Amino acid sequence: MLLDLVLWFSLLSLLSIGGMSSIMPEMQRIVVEINHWVTPAEFTQLFAVSQAAPGPNILITSLIGWHVAGVAGSLAALAAMTVPASVLTWYVSAAWDRFRDAPWRAVVQRALLPVTVGLVLSGGYVLATPHGLDWRSVLIAGASAAALFATRLNPLWLLAGGGVLGYFLF
Repeated sequence: MLLDLVLWFSLLSLLSIGGMSSIMPEMQRIVVEINHWVTPAEFTQLFAVSQAAPGPNILITSLIGWHVAGVAGSLAALAAMTVPASVLTWYVSAAWDRFRDAPWRAVVQRALLPVTVGLVLSGGYVLATPHGLDWRSVLIAGASAAALFATRLNPLWLLAGGGVLGYFLF
């Protein structure tokens, strides 16, 4: 089980262009649908806890690892999620700086922007619909998005409000 955690999260680490939000759909598929380590609702709850806690988005990997294999799973999942991407970034950044004036570099940067936005949006969709797409999840996501856009509320208040609304609707 520990080896599975390390292999899956190492692979996800190398795919995480745009951060954790960009790989959320694939992480959910691997953790929930392929390995059945958690249920869709538990995945969403782990994500909510990882977002509410101070620190980076990557905390969800530790929580999943903890859920699967305790402390060893937590440490293994976190290391597997951070080490491969860090090593790759170290080597790619040297080449990236070397080609700072190359015309293709600007093209690659512009091309990666819509890919990242699409991956982040798909992550939001997966997290907003743990029980499938229905009127309740659309209502909660729409109200949260509208409130975030229209006000200057701290997103944690919106997360809490969405949790309360979800409690009463589901």
